[in-house]
Amino acid sequence: MYNITFKFEQKGLEPVTITNQEPEQSILEVALKNDINLHHNCGGVCACSTCHVYVEKGENYLEELSDKEEDFIDRAISPRLNSRLSCQCVLQHGSSGDIIVTLPDQTQFLGE
Repeated sequence: MYNITFKFEQKGLEPVTITNQEPEQSILEVALKNDINLHHNCGGVCACSTCHVYVEKGENYLEELSDKEEDFIDRAISPRLNSRLSCQCVLQHGSSGDIIVTLPDQTQFLGE
């Protein structure tokens, strides 16, 4: 089981912790199931960079960064060394622990 804390760069939003999450779901899926607004223009299939997040803690509980994901992270707004695409951050089976992710300011995207 995983506990995932979502922090936000967007002003006025307080951190949210989602507890007891099962493996084999992505950070994007957890966010959407819990009413956390996280853009995902391609539908979560690693074809854009709008679900970009920063993994602050618990990277070892997530599937490894693929070459394809890394290519799309390079196109994200303000990428960092700890950048990941939330659609590709799948919780690993056989582990449990705490994960902290920070969502970039979602108002940076067109249509907001």
